[in-house]
Amino acid sequence: MRMSSEQTVKYRLYQDTDADDMSRLLSEVFAEGDPPAVAVGLEASEFEAFVRLFCRQAVAQELTIVAHCVETGEMCGALLTEDSASGLPDGIDQISEKFDPIFDILGQLDEEYRDGEDVVPGESIHLFLLGVKQSFSGKGVAQELISKCLANGASRSYRMAVTEATNKASQHVFQKQGFAERVRRSYGAHKFDGRYPFKSIIEQGGPALMDKNLGSIATERQMES
Repeated sequence: MRMSSEQTVKYRLYQDTDADDMSRLLSEVFAEGDPPAVAVGLEASEFEAFVRLFCRQAVAQELTIVAHCVETGEMCGALLTEDSASGLPDGIDQISEKFDPIFDILGQLDEEYRDGEDVVPGESIHLFLLGVKQSFSGKGVAQELISKCLANGASRSYRMAVTEATNKASQHVFQKQGFAERVRRSYGAHKFDGRYPFKSIIEQGGPALMDKNLGSIATERQMES
C-alpha cells in the first residue's frame, strides 16, 4: 500500500533553525529545475544567497511552511511565504545581476495585477518560493505545503493568496488548489537590456500571476471548530 504524504512527512511552521536547510533545498530545486533560473544561468550558490535574505522575515511573519521526512528528519520541501506588503529585504542589491531579467518580468506581472492600488499589510499572502526534493516528488508534498500554507494564512485573517507560477508544472499545481490565472507574460516576447533572456524556455509559455480567495477556507475552519 502506498503511504500518503501525511504519513511519511511532517509539516510545520518555519523556525530560525531551518535557515540552512531551507536555503539549500530551495536553491538546489530552483537552480536545477526552474525554467527562468536555468535560462539566465543562476547557480545554486547565487540562489541560496537570495533565499537567505528572507529567512529572518520568515521567522517573524510565521507564514512559511516546511516539510520534513518522518523517518530521516531531513527537510524535503518548503514554501517560503510572506505578507504581500513586505518590502525588499536588506542586501537585495548585493545579489547576482542574473536575477534582474526575472525580477523584470515578474515585476510586470505584479504591476498589472495591482493596477496602481496599494498593497495593504495583513490582507494578502504571497506564496513566493515552492520547492520539493527530487526524491519526494510525486508524493503530494507540494500540494500539502500549499494547502497548509493557505489554511495558516486564513487562520491569521488574510483574505487572499497570490503567487507567480513560472512554469507549466507549477501552474498546474496551483490550479489544483483553486488558484485562478489573472495576468500572464510571454517568455518569447520578453526583452530585457536589449536581448531576449528567456528564448531558451519559450516552450514554457510564460509566467502567470495567480490568486485565490481565502474566504472559503476561513469558513470551513469555522464550521469545523
